[in-house]
Amino acid sequence: MFRFVTVVILSALLWSGLAKAEVYPPYMDAFVSDLAGALDPAAENGLRTMLETLEAETGVEMTVLTIRTRDDYAPSASIEAFATGLFNDWGIGRADRNDGILVLVAVADREMRIALGSAYGQGYDVLAQDIISRFFLPDFRDGDYQRGIVAGTGETIARIARRHALDLPPEALQKAAPGGIPGWVPVLALAAFGGLIAVRRRIGDALQVLRRCPACGRLGMRRGREVVASATAEDDGPGVVRTRCRHCDFHEDRPYAIPRKTASGRRGSFGGGRSSGGGATGRW
Repeated sequence: MFRFVTVVILSALLWSGLAKAEVYPPYMDAFVSDLAGALDPAAENGLRTMLETLEAETGVEMTVLTIRTRDDYAPSASIEAFATGLFNDWGIGRADRNDGILVLVAVADREMRIALGSAYGQGYDVLAQDIISRFFLPDFRDGDYQRGIVAGTGETIARIARRHALDLPPEALQKAAPGGIPGWVPVLALAAFGGLIAVRRRIGDALQVLRRCPACGRLGMRRGREVVASATAEDDGPGVVRTRCRHCDFHEDRPYAIPRKTASGRRGSFGGGRSSGGGATGRW
């Protein structure tokens, strides 16, 4: 009897914990939801403009989501399963086209996923893998999530979203940008702008190698940022700037605040698109 009661109590506690966990994160707007605080405001706005331009010119719904870890949500077997479930829960893309795209970055888990709508063939999975390997992961390995997200998103727009849109019947494409400017021009310009923004912080971190350690006096400090908890619409998120010596045990931690997120851009729901699990995954 005692064993039965214990099992019931433990089961109830476990169920209570699972019930409190969100299955998937909410989106702050339909273009960029930076819950991990990986982007500064200028880069986030630049990404949003890229994605708004894409939707206006082609009708493709593409969204970028950063989270701290999948552990903040209901358990999932893998990032592939999590991304596909989230894609279908949000309904990314128009239901009559299923050409939506999700870029998901889980910072603390050190993994990411480009999830594609069911209209994309396997050839686009290969493209997605190439983009992840060449444009997202190199900067991620250096700890520069902002630069990697901006560059990788620009490549995904140019090589997957726009390329696929050109294969659609002409009536499925919407009016081009005023003045006949090719769609890739604002994408590359905004990606370059976002890259310049990211360079400032990257240079600051790199220059730490010229700083002498207060403990041992040798040159070669290292600095990086860690997100402790994601920002929400109600509260700032705590983060830590960690500085370490390459030669001794000296370390210095400085807290910083990740600004709370405010919804902007297109705030309505997505178009009801679906994914069959296509896309590609990267880990670093």
